[in-house]
Parts: sequence; structure tokens; C-alpha cells
Amino acid sequence: MKFALFGNTYQAKKSVHAERLFQLLRQHNAELCICRDFYNFLAKDMRMEDIPNAELFDDDRFQADMVISLGGDGTFLKAASRVAGKQIPILGINTGRLGFLADISPEEMEETFDEIYEGRYRTEERSVLQLKCDDPRLAREPYALNEIAVLKRDSSSMISIRATVGGSLLTTYQADGLIIATPTGSTAYSLSVGGPIIAPDSKTIALTPVAPHSLNMRPIVICDDREITLDVESRSHNFLVAIDGRSESCKETTRLTICKAPHSVRVVKRSGHRFFDTLRNKMMWGADIR
Repeated sequence: MKFALFGNTYQAKKSVHAERLFQLLRQHNAELCICRDFYNFLAKDMRMEDIPNAELFDDDRFQADMVISLGGDGTFLKAASRVAGKQIPILGINTGRLGFLADISPEEMEETFDEIYEGRYRTEERSVLQLKCDDPRLAREPYALNEIAVLKRDSSSMISIRATVGGSLLTTYQADGLIIATPTGSTAYSLSVGGPIIAPDSKTIALTPVAPHSLNMRPIVICDDREITLDVESRSHNFLVAIDGRSESCKETTRLTICKAPHSVRVVKRSGHRFFDTLRNKMMWGADIR
């Protein structure tokens, strides 16, 4: 098998497991290509000497049987943005803190790769959002596995977001922002501002306001075959659009159209791993922490 490797290039402690990963891949005689940024980080910043000879690549210019993300969920999102429509499954090895996407612990790596080579694993199809607008900066990377967020910028005043769903007016949000989240993204930014937790296979989209002016404004979940249109007004005449954390400033005349992307992201899961088990463990539901 050929693997493409992405890794965290900001925190050295999240990449210390790379050496063990390389040993396991050698044992399986795997082919490897490495994101150039991560390779340079390992070689120059961490001064790692035992890096295997591997093909280096930039951006999305690679081909592989499987992608490995070594880091947290942020690293996984970066890998997913590079995979785009390639339909290459992504394995997330979690060296961060709270991982819903990257849920394989470093201690599980050996068993996980044994299972992969024996074909004892499964993949989950995760829906992706696509942003359409006339801003070329946003058009370069318009896909989000987690969420697309519209947020205030350069002012303490809230913004007005007129939201239309499937051609019908939903409401005008007076708030600090609005998060449009996939089921995958429901446990990310949306959850932190009171959004609902949604099962990954539910074929839905959640709209969650950020600090709404009216207490009557609540999150709403819609079918993912609906197109969402947003028109924003701001006292500063601009606002921020964040696509899985990649943010750009926009003029308030920019209309945003959000819909389900034509492709999905395939996430590698161990046969015994289930979403509700991960959710229960990460959220510590039922745990007595007294």
C-alpha cells in the first residue's frame, strides 16, 4: 500500500510519534509520500534523522491508497482539504487532545495497521459543504468538512445575516455570527456555542447562531439537499468567512451560497470503533468525576 502523510507542523510534541509510525510502515513494506511542509518540520525543526526516503509533495499533488493524518482534528481538516474529490480514505492518528475525526491513539497504531493490511477496517462517508460566491479568494478552497462560519469583524457591533433556505426566507439573525455545520462539524465550533450534536450519517446541516441578540433564536437542523443563501450587513461594511478555520474578510455586498458538495470525505475507522462510543468517552457522559 502507498500512504500519503500529513502532520502537525506547529507543536513538536504532537509529532514525536512519527518515528514509531515510520517503523510500522517499514515493517509492512509500505510506500510513503510526505507533505513537504511536514517533512521540513521533522528534518529541520525536530532534527529527526530516521526519516525514510519518501516522495515529497505540495498541496494536493499526490496519489495514494490511504492518507494518514498525524496530529489533532485541525491536522485532519488540513488533510481533508487536500484530498478534496480524490476519494482517498483518511486515517486520523490523534496526538492532540479532543479528537472526533482523529480518533486512533498512538498506542493503537500497531494493531490498526495490522487490521488495515488484513482488510479488517471500514470507512465512513462524511458529507462536505461547498461555498459559492464571487470572491476569488474564497473560491480557491470552497469546501468544508466541519463548518462554514460567518462572523463579525473590526467592530464590537453585531452583524445582520439574512438567511434563506431552499428559496424561502428563514430569518434575519442579529448576532456575532452564524455557523453552518455538517454532522461531522456538529461536535466542533457549533457545539461550543450551543449547537446540537448530530450523528455523522444523518444527511443534515445545522445552522447555529453565535451570541444572538434575541434569546428566541435557536439552532435549526435542515436536510442537506437544501441550498442556503446568506446576505450580511455590518456597520464596518465587512465581515469574516471561515471555512474549516481558513478565514477571509469579505465586503458586505458579497452574497454567500452554501450547499452540499458533490463529493464526500472517507474516514477510516477501526471495526470496533463507533461514533456513540467516541462521543460518550470524549464527553465523559455517565462519568462520576467527583
